[in-house]
Amino acid sequence: MAWSGRMSVTPPTLADVAERAGVSRQTVSNAVNSPELLRPDTLARVQDAIAELGYSPNRAARNLRTRASHLIGLKFNPAQEGTANAAMDRFVHSLVETSGESGYHILLFSGTTDVPLGGYDALLRSTAVDAFIVTDTYLGNPQAAWLTSRRAPFVAFGRPWDNPDATHAWVDVDGAAGAELATDHLLDKGHTRIAWIGWRKDSFIGEDRRSGWTRAMHARDLPTTGLASRVEDTVASGREAASVLLDEAHPSAFVCASDTLAMGVLHALGDRGIHWGQDIAVVGFDDSQVAQVVPGGLTSVRQPLEQVAVEVIKALEGLLSTPPVAGPGVLLSPTLAVRLSSG
Repeated sequence: MAWSGRMSVTPPTLADVAERAGVSRQTVSNAVNSPELLRPDTLARVQDAIAELGYSPNRAARNLRTRASHLIGLKFNPAQEGTANAAMDRFVHSLVETSGESGYHILLFSGTTDVPLGGYDALLRSTAVDAFIVTDTYLGNPQAAWLTSRRAPFVAFGRPWDNPDATHAWVDVDGAAGAELATDHLLDKGHTRIAWIGWRKDSFIGEDRRSGWTRAMHARDLPTTGLASRVEDTVASGREAASVLLDEAHPSAFVCASDTLAMGVLHALGDRGIHWGQDIAVVGFDDSQVAQVVPGGLTSVRQPLEQVAVEVIKALEGLLSTPPVAGPGVLLSPTLAVRLSSG
C-alpha cells in the first residue's frame, strides 16, 4: 500500500507498518513481540508507524502461535432473588478493569450451584482460556480440587475452607475482622445487648463472620447466649429472625452477616414503629448499593474488592509466568462505612 497520508478504509496490516517505517516485516514482528531485539531508533520508528496507522497485531494469529488466549475464565452464577447482595457485580467490574491493564480479558461463562463443574471442562478441553478464577469456595464446591488435579492454573477468591492443606493461590477478605469491627463500633457507642443474625452453620463464611462478633463481645466480658440467630440469606429471613430476637432477647443493636439480613432487620423495626438508628442500631455487611441509598444510609462492612481484583491478577500473572510462581494466600482487611443506621 503506497502511503498517501490518509488512513486506509481497511485495517492496516503488518506489511503496511513495515512499508511506512521502511523496515522488514520481521522487524515489525520483533517490535511487537520481542522489542528488546531492536535498536532504540528502529523500535521508535516502528512504534511511530504503528501509532500513525492504528495497527493492532493479529491476536488470533498470535494465539495460534503461542497457544495463549489471554482470556481468564470466570463462572458467573445468576443473582439470587430477594437479596441485596451485589458484591460479585462490583468485583467483576474491578476485575475487568484490572485484567485489561495487564493484557488479559475476562471470559464469563454461566453456571448454577447445582452443576459446580459445568463449563470448566469444556473451556479446559478447548484451551479457550489460559486460567480460571474460582469465586464460590464458600459453597464447598469441588472446582479447586478438580482444577488442581488437571494442573489447570487458577486463583480462588476465597480461602480453601474445606481443605486447609490446599496449596493453590487464593485471595480473601477477613470476614471475622469485619464483623469484629462492626461490633466494636457499636460497643464504643455504649451498646451491650448486640444481637447477631448470620447464615446457617454449614456456611464457612457465615461462621467466620460470626466469630468476629463473638470475639468482640467476649473481649468486653459481655454474654452472647440467646443473642444469635442462623437463617437463610434473604430479607424475609432477616425480618423473621429480628422479630424473634426483639421479643426474646431485647437487643439494642444488631450486627448482620449481610446487607440482605440487615434490610430484614430494618423491615422488622418498621413493623413495630421503631426508629432504626435512633432507638435500635443496625450494621450490615458488604456495603451494597442498597446500604448506600436507604434513608440515612445503612452502616456496613465494606470489602476491598478493588484490591482483591488487583491481588487476583497479580497471582495469575505469577502462575502464567515462565517458570510459574505460586505465591501464598492473601488475606485483606475490610473497612466500615458508617451511616445513620448505627446512631
